[in-house]
Amino acid sequence: MRLAIMLFTRDLRIQDNPALDAAVRGAENVVPLFVLDDRLVSAPRAPANRVRFLLEALDDLRSSLRERGGDLVIRSGDVVGEVIRLARDTGADGVFCAADVSGYAAARQRRLAAACRDARLELALCPGVTVVPPTELRPSGGGDHYRVFTPYLRAWERAKRRPLAAAPEKVHLPGGLKACGVPGLAVRREGAGTFPGGETAGTKRLSAWLSSGGADGYAGGRNDLAGDETSRLSPYLHFGCLSPLQVAETAGPGEFTRQLAWRDFFHQVTAAFPAINTRDYRPGRVRWRDDRGAFDAWREGRTGVPIVDAGMRQLRQEGWMHNRARMIVASLLCKQLRIDWRLGARHFMDLLFDADVANNYGNWQWSAGTGNDTRPGRVLSPLRQATRFDAGGDYVRRYVPELAGLDAVAIRRPWTLTASERRGYPAPIVEI
Repeated sequence: MRLAIMLFTRDLRIQDNPALDAAVRGAENVVPLFVLDDRLVSAPRAPANRVRFLLEALDDLRSSLRERGGDLVIRSGDVVGEVIRLARDTGADGVFCAADVSGYAAARQRRLAAACRDARLELALCPGVTVVPPTELRPSGGGDHYRVFTPYLRAWERAKRRPLAAAPEKVHLPGGLKACGVPGLAVRREGAGTFPGGETAGTKRLSAWLSSGGADGYAGGRNDLAGDETSRLSPYLHFGCLSPLQVAETAGPGEFTRQLAWRDFFHQVTAAFPAINTRDYRPGRVRWRDDRGAFDAWREGRTGVPIVDAGMRQLRQEGWMHNRARMIVASLLCKQLRIDWRLGARHFMDLLFDADVANNYGNWQWSAGTGNDTRPGRVLSPLRQATRFDAGGDYVRRYVPELAGLDAVAIRRPWTLTASERRGYPAPIVEI
């Protein structure tokens, strides 16, 4: 192949990027391309956290490509239209990109395939978004995907993994091609949070976490809310700044790598059920009620349940939330307030750095009892969860300053105190 377009989507890295590796090996010249889809980036509700992270990741990717003689063409608009336009302008013979599973990504891939056929371009959809490709594992008893995690995990652990792809030493860019950024998007860099975007930052975070024994101590500390011993790698996995396979291979077997299997599990569920963000995976189980006041109290971190409010305030302040807290706040919204999981999941999508369609909506449906939980009726008692996973109350103190002066017992039950002792903290909106 004389010239190929490498379309980056959720694989913003050069290390272990199968699509980039295939493009460099298969073509004399490669044009790296990223298209800023106006519907996702420039829309009024485009999440500032993820827009900032994305722009930083693109800057970092561009630097890495330039170090290897290439560059990154950044265009704005419809992804498929821009790919075909660039192919026409450069005389490209083919397009390489990573396969993805959300309803939006699947529709884009179908449109891209049709447009490439019409333009007589080869299209290669490559792995790289998950450790094991989403459609590779099938239940022995039949069916197009696993509905329960444990048998999926057994198959996942036995699955043969592809070899890691080395970063290209050289990317040959055709002469005369002008690569430029998109004017006006720099103003969207103001998002809150503490995650610098890009492969360089993600690689440093992974290395530092592993060097400090993070993976070794993960099983014992992953649910400690105040200790916060999680890796915080999820934004880098979501944007593909880190290869999930490379992370799994580097970390080795254990409880941390099991979480990557959970990530893969929800991707294979989403591949089979792309409406996971709008429809109940297992319908007919729950009747929701409309209570805007309760939802607003939950969203703003003023439910009067300290462990829940701490999680919701962490989300608003940092664009991230501890995974145990995510489960607790989701259980309260869906199981106790009986408010539709779609509202909670949408709020998470608006604020989280790592908001991923498969993981976010898969986990929300699991918590709501409409998804893949084999015990759909389970309710996580916020009081019991606080006692187990924030025994000293330090997580609550960090994010609910009104209660910071209370001891470990009182901070879990502030409703037993007078209003002045609670310093304005509200009474609970649910029975605890």
